[in-house]
Amino acid sequence: MRLFFTQFRRDLLVAVRSRSDAANPLAFFVLATVLLGLGAGAELAPGVIWVLALFANVLAVEGVFRRDDDDGTLEQLLIHAQPLFPAVMGKLAAHWALSGLPVAVLSPVAAIMLTGSTTGVGVLVLTLCIGTPALTLLGAIGSALTVATGRGGLLVAVLVLPFYVPVLIFGASASTAAMLGDPVAFQLLALAALLAASLTAAPFAVGKALAISQEY
Repeated sequence: MRLFFTQFRRDLLVAVRSRSDAANPLAFFVLATVLLGLGAGAELAPGVIWVLALFANVLAVEGVFRRDDDDGTLEQLLIHAQPLFPAVMGKLAAHWALSGLPVAVLSPVAAIMLTGSTTGVGVLVLTLCIGTPALTLLGAIGSALTVATGRGGLLVAVLVLPFYVPVLIFGASASTAAMLGDPVAFQLLALAALLAASLTAAPFAVGKALAISQEY
């Protein structure tokens, strides 16, 4: 746990010192919500918010390992962080706290802007709190695979978007059902299962992908 909190604290401090990188995905989410609020119908609001949250995550996750790779910190992390699992989890937890969590916090405002109602807002926030960590974990695999190539961006998006689709489907479906007053238990359980699977497998996949990327 000490390694987890050390890495978590370090990444938070680094992100605070370079505020523009952390703010870009959040700024995208806010600006896109404002613009879509002018033209999107209320019935599309949950799906719109989830799609925007997904793309904000894609923008953010592309650089999760880039800075550390540029300054050599990533190589030192792979050498000295044993076991690697808590260090990777600390890094991804910090990344989610700066990208996914703010989106979840701002989502009620976005929902009210798009629908003019607070119906289903609680479920929307809950789905984002469950779903965005899964997006971060899955997206980190693509970021780790491409970090040494210097070809992030679109390549990361192409790699991770297929894995994002189930999270998007269940998250948007639960939010829409809550807005309409329908049951949401199945969708929430499915989202929780996806998060549990991501927590179990993704850090190991990220560690292996980082090791492979550093070899080449």
